Amino acid sequence: MPSASAKKKALVKKNQAKKAAAQKALAKKKSDLAKKLAAKKKAEQAKKVAAQKKIAAQKALAKKKADVAKKVAAQKKIAAQKALAKKKAEFAKKVAAQKKADLAKKLATQKKLAEQKALALKKAELAKKVAAKKAADAARKKAMREKEMERKKVAAQRKKDLALRQKMKALAAKEAAKEKARIAAEKLALKAAQEAEKARIREEKEAARLALAAEKEAAREAALRAKRKPEPPPRPPIVKTEFADGIQATKEFDLKFLASQRELMLEKKGVLLRQALRLDDEANSLIQDVEMGDVQFDEEGGEGDTMVVERSRDLMLSAQARQIVEELDAALERIKTGEYGYSVHTGLPIPRERLKAIPETTESVLERVGGIGRR
Repeated sequence: MPSASAKKKALVKKNQAKKAAAQKALAKKKSDLAKKLAAKKKAEQAKKVAAQKKIAAQKALAKKKADVAKKVAAQKKIAAQKALAKKKAEFAKKVAAQKKADLAKKLATQKKLAEQKALALKKAELAKKVAAKKAADAARKKAMREKEMERKKVAAQRKKDLALRQKMKALAAKEAAKEKARIAAEKLALKAAQEAEKARIREEKEAARLALAAEKEAAREAALRAKRKPEPPPRPPIVKTEFADGIQATKEFDLKFLASQRELMLEKKGVLLRQALRLDDEANSLIQDVEMGDVQFDEEGGEGDTMVVERSRDLMLSAQARQIVEELDAALERIKTGEYGYSVHTGLPIPRERLKAIPETTESVLERVGGIGRR
């Protein structure tokens, strides 16, 4: 004869099967309803695409049909929900009746309480044994986890120590390279100073030789002039005309030409100043590269001497650009005073073509070729 607990389990399984069947049926109904709605929506979409070519009255009719379909679908959904609610209520009544029957059976089974207590005692002892075993397993797993964590901690510390040693080694190598670069830079600077001193001595000797030769040439020229005794030609006067916008016009050079020359010189001055600044920056960047130790100064590298040559070239070109800027400033001042365009040696006007080519010039081509003056 089956026990009460077995009957109860069977009843619960039966109820669960009924509930699962009801849920499955409900899901099937929902799926069928969704398929119907999807098919209907697809049909409506096709109708809508076809109805786009029709008149406004056909569109209104299609809309009414869609509204009716939506109402029908809503009514079906409400009916399905009501049916499901009814089934749930009936299931709840059955469960309540079953509980009542179980209570009656429980009262009838009080006579078998002793057997059930003995069985419960055995189950409790078994549960204690299982709990003790679980506790032992948990303690063993905890000890293994702690051991693994300790192992990982030691490994992480070793990795950290290794990274620190590598970092310290890299820093030491960097400092050594920096010190090597500093020593090389000092050697290069000493070498450059020695070369500069040698060049200065050579220049002094050459200057002394040239000065002596110049004195001899001057004495020879003086002797020749003393024999010839030529009369220097009189400097023609500069005839000044109008003055406007900071420009003094003359008989040979009008305001329009002088204004164009001033614009030309200002533009050339800007270009030269930017060029000089760029060359200064390049020379300074070469010094910074030397200080940072990015250049190899040993006998195999050969970069140190090249950088010195490049820096000297940049500084020389920058000085030349600034010298021309000074000459342009002097020419701009001469435009204000009315002396622009006339030779500083003879006072004669310089041809406009030469002034356009070299606006800061102070002498004609013939005077330049003949060795009078500098430009």
